[in-house]
Amino acid sequence: MGAKNREPENFSFHPFEGLREIIKSRGIEISSDRLPEKEPAPPTDEELFGKAMAGVREIKEYRRMRTCRKKVRPPDRKEFPDCEVLRALEEIVAGRRAIDLADTQEYVEWINDDFIGDFTKLLHEGRFSVKDCLDLHGLTVEEAEEAVALFFRESLRKGYKCLKIIHGRGLRSTHGPVLKDRLIKRLSGHYRKNVVAFVTARQCDGGLGALYVLLK
Repeated sequence: MGAKNREPENFSFHPFEGLREIIKSRGIEISSDRLPEKEPAPPTDEELFGKAMAGVREIKEYRRMRTCRKKVRPPDRKEFPDCEVLRALEEIVAGRRAIDLADTQEYVEWINDDFIGDFTKLLHEGRFSVKDCLDLHGLTVEEAEEAVALFFRESLRKGYKCLKIIHGRGLRSTHGPVLKDRLIKRLSGHYRKNVVAFVTARQCDGGLGALYVLLK
């Protein structure tokens, strides 16, 4: 038989029967107030926007407006504190200014403590006439040391005062400028008693790949 035709069941146990009379007999007042109703949910963003825009009328004439991008003027180069440095670099790259070799990390200068004077500056400026030149390109360290020894003996015998030794920059070497480092060590050590000063040559004489050597 379907649930719709089922008669309500009768229960013989009624635990709350007569509860109201018992409460009243004990002098307990029964409040007739209803439970507070649940507070309404706060309005959504869409509802707030719709309320704020109530009565707003669309201006159809402004539906399409012409826009013009403002041209931004590049800052004046004078505003940059390093503008002179940047200008100098641009001139060097463009070939309008020569590189000051003394400002590079490869620049070398040494003067014997036994002598007083600005010999390195004068030597680098080419104030001393170069009497002979030795090129160490293609030589091993041992071959270069032998060549320098012979070169020094002949130069001292002939009474030469200013020499040029081309050592290269070692840009193609995996170990760096080996010949240059060994030459500097020999000039400031083994040949110290015969050397007044040595310095990186001018750009026209080999630049960072050569040394001027001033003898006693």
